[in-house]
Amino acid sequence: MAGIRVTEVDWQSLKNGVAHHTQEYPCPELVVRRGHTFTLVLELSRPLEDQETIIFTVETGPQASEDRHTKAVFQISEPEVGKTWTAVKEAETENTVTVSISSPPNAVIGRYLMSTRVSSRRKHSDRKLGEFVLLFNPWCPEDDVFLASEEERQEYVLNDSGIIFRGVEKHIRTQGWNYGQFEEDILNICLSILDRSPLYQDDPAIDVSCRHDPIYVTRAISAMVNSNNDRGVVQGQWQGKYGGGTSPLHWRGSVAILHKWFKGRFKPVKYGQCWVFAGVMCTVLRCLGIATRVVSNFNSAHDTDRNLSVDKYVDSFGRTLEDLTEDSMWNFHVWNESWFARQDLGPSYNGWQVLDATPQEESEGVFRCGPASVTAIREGDVHLAHDGPFVFAEVNADYVTWLWHEDESRERVYSDTKKIGRCISTKAVGSDSRVDITSFYKYPEGSRKERQVYRKAVRKLFSVEASGRRSRVRRAGGRGLWREDLLEPATKPSITGKFKMLEPPMLGHDLRLALCLANLTSRAQRVRVNLSGATILYTRRPVAEILHESHTVRLGSEEEKKIPITIAYSQYKEDLTEDKKILLAAMCFVTKGEKLLVEKDITLEDVITIKVLGPAMVGVAVVVKVTVVNPLLETVEDCMLMVEGSGLLQGQLSIDVPSLEPQERASVQFNITPSKSGPRQLQVDLVSPYFPDIKGFVIIHVATAK
Repeated sequence: MAGIRVTEVDWQSLKNGVAHHTQEYPCPELVVRRGHTFTLVLELSRPLEDQETIIFTVETGPQASEDRHTKAVFQISEPEVGKTWTAVKEAETENTVTVSISSPPNAVIGRYLMSTRVSSRRKHSDRKLGEFVLLFNPWCPEDDVFLASEEERQEYVLNDSGIIFRGVEKHIRTQGWNYGQFEEDILNICLSILDRSPLYQDDPAIDVSCRHDPIYVTRAISAMVNSNNDRGVVQGQWQGKYGGGTSPLHWRGSVAILHKWFKGRFKPVKYGQCWVFAGVMCTVLRCLGIATRVVSNFNSAHDTDRNLSVDKYVDSFGRTLEDLTEDSMWNFHVWNESWFARQDLGPSYNGWQVLDATPQEESEGVFRCGPASVTAIREGDVHLAHDGPFVFAEVNADYVTWLWHEDESRERVYSDTKKIGRCISTKAVGSDSRVDITSFYKYPEGSRKERQVYRKAVRKLFSVEASGRRSRVRRAGGRGLWREDLLEPATKPSITGKFKMLEPPMLGHDLRLALCLANLTSRAQRVRVNLSGATILYTRRPVAEILHESHTVRLGSEEEKKIPITIAYSQYKEDLTEDKKILLAAMCFVTKGEKLLVEKDITLEDVITIKVLGPAMVGVAVVVKVTVVNPLLETVEDCMLMVEGSGLLQGQLSIDVPSLEPQERASVQFNITPSKSGPRQLQVDLVSPYFPDIKGFVIIHVATAK
């Protein structure tokens, strides 16, 4: 009888795609998840005889080997449950065999080559069947990335759009983001990111063999999403100047960034800031099958020297002295959380893990951060891998203000020391609302448990033993400070102060507010107030001063007074950054040498509304109406609408907006034809050379065609 060979293979892409939740990937090859079976139908040159069996070989990466678990050889056999590749015959006709292939739940993820041979006494015939992609599997209880809730899997693995929270603590704004993990070529690009890593370049065979481990993979991606140590995806820029690239605020999603990086032969894409790094990393990790979400921390500390204190040096007008202030507190900072088990730490630390691709500090010589267990952060276990001290400080550091005198002496100024780590936010499962997850990171501020955890973290950070040995910390001017000096509070002054907006702060309008001062004592007091204001970046770095004035106020017994403040649009329009942020400061000098610093972060508001005129259905055009308002008291021309949305339109759409008269409200209509059903996010930005982008989005529920 003639030799036997496999003549054709049916990868059963539709059936396997539905079973593995991978049907949205537009790849030519099969995409499946590890730990679950998938089905193949093999056509043979003749029927199998009793003594003949089909032997499969799967391999991934260079120098694939069974010792490294990057290669497996297995044959059709009885069903087995275990950590090996298996093949089971499901059905057989004259010339076809239906086979169920199972991969182990800890298999290396990536692109595999599958080949077969038929073993018999007469002859061996080999045939390469083709490639398939194996992903992490949050649906598999034995996989380290298993997530029990189906609603959460739909949100954190399969949702291809989301919301990123920005702004300031008192005025949180939403921004839509198109993750687009199921767009053309994105899976291939995500796998390429792993292959461009220095870890792969140094030793490809070892690197690929480690890709079974979500700890390893997420840490590698954290390094590769920024470009600091490698030809990573995004180049950061925080100076407010974006020549030769795209402003971070102009990106509406990850797809254009990833395509540009890939098509540009892995040249870093200019430019990103924290929400861009987090948005791109969320795309990559969801694409690879790890449940991931984007998290925003308001008043986020960047503690450069790991002393759990953000030390800000100011002058007599409350202006930050940049050359002395090494630490910083950003209005907000955005990172990721991914869900997986910590086999290295133990089950207590399973669950959400912090990952941060924004290049802030080096970790083991590379700009990356995490994974750090959220539970470990809450419990003060900052010694555990990876990067616990930095993340703990981001949400727990004390905010300490020092008045720097001309003789280079300094003085502690009373201010809100507990303002760091507020309103830690993420998008709700299944809706656009904001969920506050601060309690996952720390116990209630000021509670006994919170103080215990803080002291525990300090002990671990400073190696302070029970005997009370003290550690020295290097600070500005080369001075050594004892930790006790840093913790010693400033004298609480006998007045209070607060900025209050008298009108909503609208882009293009004058700002009207007041500094409200109150005397807490029964004796009259004289207060000298030095006011300053500056346009700032979201990192609170000042760009240009727009206010500088002094007042002297006499406060009677328990009296309250208001100092009115007006900042004309003409004062700030030239120096306003795309962040649309202004920082006001009032340094108050009270009788008897007391000092109080009052600060106010302002984000200017704008208006854009998006309406869908009629029901949305796959393959049927629907009209979208966008209403915009010229925020300025002058005519503006050359405005455009930039439109994007996965499953709603191909690529980006740009639409010219007619000339807008001062404060004119105008509407623009255009058609979209949805290609995918379900909830879809449409983003629309009003782009103008005269003012920062005005961003909006709407969720459109698309029905399947009847």
